[in-house]
Amino acid sequence: MPEADVLDLFAGTGSLGIEALSRGARSAVFIDRSPECFSVIKENLAHTKFSDRAEVIMGNAMDLLDKLAGEGRSFDIIFLDPPYNKNFLAEALNIIGSSGIIRDNGIVAAERDVDDAVPEKAGQLRLVRNQKYGDTILSFYKKEGMSN
Repeated sequence: MPEADVLDLFAGTGSLGIEALSRGARSAVFIDRSPECFSVIKENLAHTKFSDRAEVIMGNAMDLLDKLAGEGRSFDIIFLDPPYNKNFLAEALNIIGSSGIIRDNGIVAAERDVDDAVPEKAGQLRLVRNQKYGDTILSFYKKEGMSN
């Protein structure tokens, strides 16, 4: 994770991106549509003194994925923690897998409910591992042809 550029999508409190920054990530972009979450992330970044390596954007995750990709932005790690049972995960994975926003050796870590279905493939992404924790599953994706 050192020197990684991280995207924390559906960021909530920003805990995943902040943890990455604390472990040496170069930068983190946080996206959430909630004004409350936007404020909490800003406060958490100030408290942890990571504001200088972070960008917080309020808005629709899918629209902002397209916008970032259109700007040529790309990331080494993308965290997805969308609201459960809303089908956001499959849509986000499809955008990520077809947009070039994940770098060649990057990884997408998607948190989901055990009942949420995820695709084996999404654009250039393929599912490489699932890790179950109670009623939560972490699904990991990499680009096709990249080693696990």
